[in-house]
Amino acid sequence: MFLFAEQTALLILLSVLLDLAIGDPRRIPHPVVLFGKLISIMEKVWNKGNRKKFKGIILAFLLPLSVFICSYILLKLLYSTHFFLGWIFEVYLISTTIAIKGLRDAAIEIYKPLIAGDLTEARKKLGFIVGRETVHLPSSEVVRGTVETVAENTVDAIISPLFFAIIGGAPLALAYRAVNTLDSMVGYKNERYIDFGYGSARLDDVLNCIPARICAACMWISSLFLKQMRKAHAIHITKRDAPKHPSPNSGWPEAMTASLLGVQLGGINIYGGAISKRAKLGEPLEPLTSIHIKKAITIMNGAWIIFLSVYFIILAIGR
Repeated sequence: MFLFAEQTALLILLSVLLDLAIGDPRRIPHPVVLFGKLISIMEKVWNKGNRKKFKGIILAFLLPLSVFICSYILLKLLYSTHFFLGWIFEVYLISTTIAIKGLRDAAIEIYKPLIAGDLTEARKKLGFIVGRETVHLPSSEVVRGTVETVAENTVDAIISPLFFAIIGGAPLALAYRAVNTLDSMVGYKNERYIDFGYGSARLDDVLNCIPARICAACMWISSLFLKQMRKAHAIHITKRDAPKHPSPNSGWPEAMTASLLGVQLGGINIYGGAISKRAKLGEPLEPLTSIHIKKAITIMNGAWIIFLSVYFIILAIGR
C-alpha cells in the first residue's frame, strides 16, 4: 500500500506464511465475518419493496468502497505512527483475505471420514462448505463436491486476494473479499436474490475474470513439476469445457483440475429440493475416489506457489 515493490513482495510472502501458520483463528476478529454480518443486516433492510435490483447494485459498490476507504485510512494512521506498526497490521489484514490453510483443512475434514468408511460424516462435512444438498450423496459425489470446491476457491480465496493485494495492498484485497462475500451470500439466481444479488454477482464476475484464467494457467504450469497429472491435453480440454460452466470464471479452475486429474466434474446438484444440471467438465478417465481430494489440494498448492514464483521472478527481472 505505502511500500516499494520489494517491500510489497515481502508483505505478500509474510501474509501467506501467516495464513499457513494460523489460518483463521476463531478468537481473533476476522474482517470477512464482519462483512457477513453487515451484509445480513443490509439484506434484511434493503431486499424488500420496490427497486430491489437498484438497491442491490448500490450495496455491491457501497460495501467494498467503504471497506477500501476505512482500511486505507486506518493503515495510513498506523504507518504514520510507526512504519512497522502499519506494516505488521497490513500483513495480518492481507492474511485474512486468503484461506490456503482453511481450504486445505476443510477438504481434509471430508477426506478423513471418507477413507475411514464414514460416509455420513463425510456428507456432513461437505455440507459445511457447499450450498447443495449432501445428505444422500454417494461417495463419488462427495468427492466431486469437494474437488469442485477446492478448485473454485483456489481463485476466490487465494489467487484473487493475492492478485489484488499485489496491486493495492490490504485495502484492495479486503475490498475484493467484500465483493466475494456479497456474491456468496446474495448472488443466487433464486426468487429471493435474483434481483437484489444481481449487482454483487456481476461485480464478482468482473473482478475474478483475470485471476480465474491466471489460476488455470498456474495450475497447468505446476503440473509440469508434479507426478500423476494428465497434463498433455489439459489446456485443450479446459478451453473446450470452461465456457460450459454457468459461471464465467469458475469453469476455468474446475475444468483444469478435472483435466489434470483425469476425472469428470459437473452433473446434477440439488439446492433446496430444486435440481440444477451442471455441464460436465473433463474426461472420465478415472472414477472419482477419495485420493482425488488430496490431488486437488496438491493442484491448489501448486497454483499459488507458481503464481507467487512468477510474481517474484518478474520483480527480480525488473530491478
